[in-house]
Amino acid sequence: MFTDLTHVTILVDDQDEALDYYTNTLGFETHDDVAFGDGMRWVTVAPSNSDRQLALVAADTPEKSDRVGSQAADHVAVVLETDDCVGDYERLREKGVVFHGEPAEEPWGISAVFEDLFGNVFNVVEPADFDESDELSA
Repeated sequence: MFTDLTHVTILVDDQDEALDYYTNTLGFETHDDVAFGDGMRWVTVAPSNSDRQLALVAADTPEKSDRVGSQAADHVAVVLETDDCVGDYERLREKGVVFHGEPAEEPWGISAVFEDLFGNVFNVVEPADFDESDELSA
């Protein structure tokens, strides 16, 4: 049986640029940055309190390059949880992060969508407080 989800791959044009953006702009921490020779490099980042990591993978073939920023088409590729969506929105906008609108109240919480330097789409969600009697409507 599977026991965990550990990494989500994010294709990027430049690993150095991606690492700088994810750590200095978004505030992630570098988990791994290992060179394996022959130009291979394993770079992972994660929020400081998460065991799940994003693997920042260089688009090293034409096929991969075609998918940078469109791994999930125009849909969200990754959802990030926060305890202050509006505060994160304001902080990240000041750092130049491109959002697809302002934070909005949704049935699942306060939500804001942004894209990274390469066009990969992320959703920042401050979860709503639910109890067992609450239901999401379709």
